[in-house]
Amino acid sequence: MAAVASPGAIDGQGETSRLPRVVIALRHRDFRLFWSGNLLSNIGTWMQNIAQGWLVLELTNSPFWLGVVGFASTIPILLLALVGGVIADHMDKRRLLIITQSAMMVFAFTMAALAWLRIINVKEIALLAMGTGIAMAINTPTYQALVPQLVPRRDLPNAIALNAAQFNMSRVVGPTLGGFAMALVGVAGNFFLNGLSFLAVIFAIKQIRYSRGVPMEEGRFWQKLKQGFVYVFRHEEMSILVWLVAIGSLLALPYLTFVPYFARDVLHSDARGLGILMACSGIGSFVAAVTMAWQARHLRRGRLVCFAAVGFYSSIIAFTFSRSFVLSAALSMLAGYWLIMMAATLNTLLQHFAEDSMRGRAMSIYSTAFLGLPPVGSLVAGSLSHIIGAPHVIAGMSLVALAGTVYVYASRKTLREMN
Repeated sequence: MAAVASPGAIDGQGETSRLPRVVIALRHRDFRLFWSGNLLSNIGTWMQNIAQGWLVLELTNSPFWLGVVGFASTIPILLLALVGGVIADHMDKRRLLIITQSAMMVFAFTMAALAWLRIINVKEIALLAMGTGIAMAINTPTYQALVPQLVPRRDLPNAIALNAAQFNMSRVVGPTLGGFAMALVGVAGNFFLNGLSFLAVIFAIKQIRYSRGVPMEEGRFWQKLKQGFVYVFRHEEMSILVWLVAIGSLLALPYLTFVPYFARDVLHSDARGLGILMACSGIGSFVAAVTMAWQARHLRRGRLVCFAAVGFYSSIIAFTFSRSFVLSAALSMLAGYWLIMMAATLNTLLQHFAEDSMRGRAMSIYSTAFLGLPPVGSLVAGSLSHIIGAPHVIAGMSLVALAGTVYVYASRKTLREMN
């Protein structure tokens, strides 16, 4: 479906029309509202994430339960993201986003109340995290589908880049504020502030205006889904990229779930130290997003993907062996940088190779692999941490990811020559 400029996109071009090219999509009123509302909401989400990990450690003193809660919060994306895309095509996107954001707000306030009353346990945390994950699985494809309706097609690439920058900016601000907030008002305060942050995005969603487009035909979901998988895996370029995404998501991304463990038990830091580590990762990611927004067209993007992947996995391995907080913070920043360089380049290549009629399904497969496999890896890592310790598990999994990436690169000429 062609992107349609909303009325707000026309009305919003007055005083903001002279914005620098790198932020040109913000000249459109509706996208500006949507972008700023989601920035505040994502800051609150990151504040809750670090508080949630810290609370799990306080209650259980177990990296295994960190893995379980990480699994519970994100496994719904693996199971429901594709279904969420179909729901988004059949419902009014504004209404659906308000429902999902309101559900996440209720879960955040519930966790705040239970934590404040000191009656919360780890199983309740896992259940509330799973509820949030279910809402997020429906929210994510709806969010992605709405963005093209808020800006004209010529500004869509910039809007996508700004969304990546917004998300990574929240990774800088959210953990930093979260660490200080935990020190001042405790974990319950973080959960409460996250609940309040959803009001910003709900307000923004109610204010935007957009064209609804044509809904998908009824009764063809499974056939369309099958066509998407057949299409991706019959094209060598796209199948290689999906395998690279799967390797990194399953074996390396779970390290993020265990950062609270490294902060407290390996580096002997406090909640503020955890916030700093997460913020450093966000800084590296934000710099990478800006780099991708400014860069010219790269030749041999296949090589860039593999180089970035090796940098990401190597940074994680070094992080697991570090016992210096300063060095760990620097490695966290480096890992964040290479992660986004890898993920953004993979995303761009898949967008480039996919035909217009199949792009949505191809990208939903990418999103499912990128966001849905880390919980499986988190559960595996948490289980193995009982046997050989979390640092060695994370290092070992990342080493396997590195070896797998090198093997794919060495054995596939198509990847080495990919532009």
